[in-house]
Amino acid sequence: MSEGFEIKSADTLENSPHQRKPAEVADIVRIQQNLVEHFALIKDPRVERTKKHQLRDILVIAILAVIAGAQGWEDIENYGISKRQWLEEFLALPNGIPSDSVALASLRASDTFRRVFEFINPEELNRCFLRWIETLVTKMGGEIIPIDGKTIRGSYDRNQGKSALHVISAWASEQNLVLAQMKVEDKSNEITAIPALLELLDITGAIITIDAMGTQTEIAKKIIDKKADYVLALKANHPTLYRQVEQWFEQASAQDFQGIDVSYEQRIEKGHYRTEIRQVWSVPVSAIGELYQPRLWAGLQSVVMVVRVRRLWNQTTREIQFYLTSLHSDAQLLGRAIRKHWGIENQAHWTLDCTFAEDSCRIRSFHSPRNFALLRRIALNALNREHTYKRSLRQKMKRTAMDNDYIIRVLSFCFLDSTLNSSESFCQA
Repeated sequence: MSEGFEIKSADTLENSPHQRKPAEVADIVRIQQNLVEHFALIKDPRVERTKKHQLRDILVIAILAVIAGAQGWEDIENYGISKRQWLEEFLALPNGIPSDSVALASLRASDTFRRVFEFINPEELNRCFLRWIETLVTKMGGEIIPIDGKTIRGSYDRNQGKSALHVISAWASEQNLVLAQMKVEDKSNEITAIPALLELLDITGAIITIDAMGTQTEIAKKIIDKKADYVLALKANHPTLYRQVEQWFEQASAQDFQGIDVSYEQRIEKGHYRTEIRQVWSVPVSAIGELYQPRLWAGLQSVVMVVRVRRLWNQTTREIQFYLTSLHSDAQLLGRAIRKHWGIENQAHWTLDCTFAEDSCRIRSFHSPRNFALLRRIALNALNREHTYKRSLRQKMKRTAMDNDYIIRVLSFCFLDSTLNSSESFCQA
């Protein structure tokens, strides 16, 4: 990608039909320069004779279109055609919008976008994503980082015998950002993929939360080696340890934890015709006595029990869960970390499905499912970074499609103030 992007000059933008102010022109130039630099390492997969359009133009249009709500190749094509006059202010577009020319009238623009993203190396795109995240996030001390997997259900291809794409992601709960993503061959392989995902990140001082699938001794050791702490859900996939912890808490609860060094917190939340009562008990490992193989769990300090009671208008449910953690016994901190773990489900996975329609997307050929999934996460991060427009993510997305100045504002929070040479390295790609 060493050639093919023409930087529009400030004079060109000042003479555009919008008659922008000099400060706005300078910002737009810096935004598009930074945007291009972040994705400059991607190699063009096309043969030379088919390069009618610059790869950087294709990438930028795709990113902008997905931020604006595009859910497939035709949506990206329509976005490019609809915004052509505006895009020409800062993109080279030597032959117009991809395939939007008389010479290529028989080839749809959406086919050009599809073919390019089918063969772009997803590892290269992922490395560019990590370099971009590095400019947004610096220190992670005290940040709660949930790690969880998600299956993109519509990406299967029955005719090709191809199962749906499964990815694991790391989520910065305080900053509402997807930090990293990694492909998993199938859900059971999360155990091997999680350490590889952790290797990409500098998690020093952070608190890593993982569901029962990732509650493994090697993962706990990896987190401790990376100078972070963990809160791992304990379920029946560790039957001996689970039964021991369950029985101990049953006995201790029956005696009201008398003579036990216990930390306790209770929270009551009401909303949407539902009342939820969450009680958290945490005790040091030493309080349990002969815990089953405690030395296998690097840094293990406390064991936690959480009881959730949900009262709806027609039913009441009660759920008990246990956790292993390298943190000191502090029910308030641990309850907050456990509660924040669901942020990756509610604020990332749910949003990707309901706002970006990820599960219903039928993009499934070659590398395109993985690459398009990463475009969605770029869009999610970009929209979450913009805080001045106090509306839902869906409304922010719609406004980016309608208002060119607003999408410039969204991009400014991601590509204007950030630099490629940040003082604190976050991602270790």
